[in-house]
Amino acid sequence: MQKCRWMVSAVVVMVLVAAGIPVIAAEQAMTDADKTFVKNAASGGRMEVELGQMAQTKAKSQQVRDFGARMVKDHGKANDELKKLVRQKGMSVPENLELKHNAMVVMLKPLPAEQFDKQYMQHMVSDHMKDVAEFRQALQTVTDPDLKGWAEKTLPVLEKHLQLAKEVATKVGVDQEKIDSKTGK
Repeated sequence: MQKCRWMVSAVVVMVLVAAGIPVIAAEQAMTDADKTFVKNAASGGRMEVELGQMAQTKAKSQQVRDFGARMVKDHGKANDELKKLVRQKGMSVPENLELKHNAMVVMLKPLPAEQFDKQYMQHMVSDHMKDVAEFRQALQTVTDPDLKGWAEKTLPVLEKHLQLAKEVATKVGVDQEKIDSKTGK
């Protein structure tokens, strides 16, 4: 009887594998570094979407509103791709923003439009600098090939966001020294 159950289990696993369906231990395939990267990228991406939505309605400058719309579109797409990838691994992304990301949302929410534009864009420069560095680091440390592929695909988008953030920040009057201090120039 035991031998029969084992044989049936083995056949079921072989059928699932042959059909391309992930088997139970998929979550163990990701290292702690992979999981940390997923958690940070998911929370940061959600923050970008929330702040982008806020910018679309709150910003005084049309350029800031347009930048916010771009953040919603691009980070929303990247977030969806990450969720799908992680779901295929038998995992899920955290539902809540990390404290550092939530703090930024809470800080920017009450600001009047003029202050919001400058603070938001200054934060976008700083945040995208961190994102680019984290994604570059992930390309060295992430072991899951699908996650690494997602990071490789997403990095050029983040680099473009950084460039745009610097341009818009300058146009809305963020002090160039503040931008340079964030970017190491």
